[in-house]
Amino acid sequence: MAKYSFELKLEAVLDYLNGKESIRAVARRFNVSKTPLETWIAQYRENGENGLISSYTNYDIHFKMDVLNYMSELGASFKQAAAVYNISSPSTILQWQRQVEESGVDALLPKKKGRPSMKKETKKSLPVEGSMEALQAENERLRMENAYLKKLQALIQEKEKSPNKKRQK
Repeated sequence: MAKYSFELKLEAVLDYLNGKESIRAVARRFNVSKTPLETWIAQYRENGENGLISSYTNYDIHFKMDVLNYMSELGASFKQAAAVYNISSPSTILQWQRQVEESGVDALLPKKKGRPSMKKETKKSLPVEGSMEALQAENERLRMENAYLKKLQALIQEKEKSPNKKRQK
């Protein structure tokens, strides 16, 4: 839920634009900081009432690069770029810029959110009985079984010998 309603934003912006009060007086009367009010005014001037509607949007990498290029080519501020491209928060653009500076353009690619899904184990199709693959699989299984039994036998023999050694000492 948005912190400020659309109606409050619109009323504050219109009060300022009608010249009734200064930006500080309007901000004080509506109990908001001067900074968001400035952002609302800029968004209203660029996009009308649609600029004041809060939206949760996922931006693709091309859009993000367009915004950053616009800023670098024209020397626009974060607030100006946010108003022109109808981005609700100028700090979003700042985050994009920092990501590009630190990790390159690939950092702007969307990331999968949330816990990774549990992947179901795919069952390998059983080879046809009597085929070469089936015989190789059976041979491997028998080798593992044989190695396991040898190891088990060695452990049993070792266990039987060790108590006798302790008694002899």
